[in-house]
Amino acid sequence: MTERKNIDERSLTPEEKWERATIANNFIFYKVMRHNPDVCKELLEILLEIEIDRIEMRGEEVIETDFGSKGIRLDIYAKNEKDAYNIELQTTDTKELAERARYYQGTIDVDCLKSGQTYKELKNSYVIFICIPDIFQKGLPCYHFENICLEDNSLRLNDRAYKIFYIADNYDKILNEKQKEFLKLVAGQKAGDNFSKKVARLAEDAKHNTQWKRQYMEWERQRAYDFENGKEAGIEIGKEVGISLGAEQKAVEAARSFYANGVSIELISKSLNMTPEQVKEIVKDLVPVV
Repeated sequence: MTERKNIDERSLTPEEKWERATIANNFIFYKVMRHNPDVCKELLEILLEIEIDRIEMRGEEVIETDFGSKGIRLDIYAKNEKDAYNIELQTTDTKELAERARYYQGTIDVDCLKSGQTYKELKNSYVIFICIPDIFQKGLPCYHFENICLEDNSLRLNDRAYKIFYIADNYDKILNEKQKEFLKLVAGQKAGDNFSKKVARLAEDAKHNTQWKRQYMEWERQRAYDFENGKEAGIEIGKEVGISLGAEQKAVEAARSFYANGVSIELISKSLNMTPEQVKEIVKDLVPVV
């Protein structure tokens, strides 16, 4: 597993975060891939080990479904005549990536299948998570999922829906050298081959884009505001419920408020001195802001 400097991200200013950012930063990853479709196409070919004719980057990564249904915002969403690709960069284990992958795939299907088309016209759907930690804790560098028959594992449903999780921390176990070099870069190691060097260079170039830097600063400040707002909301809830509320109950209400405002389970557990399992139990009936 890759060793990293133990830096508390919360103690860094937005400017310091920007200076330290690499391709493993969601904002940088999005900008590099979104504005370099040839690089995104090559990454898809490396990860899926296939040749891709062409891709079209979707103009807007937010997909809204019916009124009242939960919309989604995808990191990278690309399509061609027969395939739909979604790539997500995940730096922490939020304990709900399996459910997110399921929901993303279903929403992408709704987006791709137009009125009057048959189900056979559904595109091959690839939801790809590039994770830093091993969220399944089985020591594998990559986990491929597709629907199979439990009674006969040789029988595949062939619904052409694929969920794939790459684990950067386990890059040294992967056999495909191009995949290994890219995951190694995500894990914070020096770029090795031509493609990973190109990605690393583009990530550095992105940090010199003043407009993107300004967007990132605004994004980080909004996140900090939302976090503080969630904290204040938790305190206010405690006051509203009653002055006799103990510290434990206030922590429960604060955890629920943080989660509803999009704060990760990992950060909530650290901030409120709870275990991730305790936080998950507290917020299990809530839907976070994505």
